[in-house]
Amino acid sequence: MTEYLVIIERAEDGSGYGAYVPDLPGCVATGRTSAEAKERIAYSIPLHIESLRAHGEPVPPPTAKAELVTVAA
Repeated sequence: MTEYLVIIERAEDGSGYGAYVPDLPGCVATGRTSAEAKERIAYSIPLHIESLRAHGEPVPPPTAKAELVTVAA
């Protein structure tokens, strides 16, 4: 099993959510809710990797990390 960092962001117009994988450029998904976007990106990642392999392209290893930082705003 491999774990990739997934970023989920709310659409600027509030119409839903987008998800992407920083280590897999072009691997994206959308959903009406963050849970739906997460589910769809989880489905998309193996397909994206399969496509890279089918085209003889390297599969980037997961390297991206995320941390929450608390600041006084």
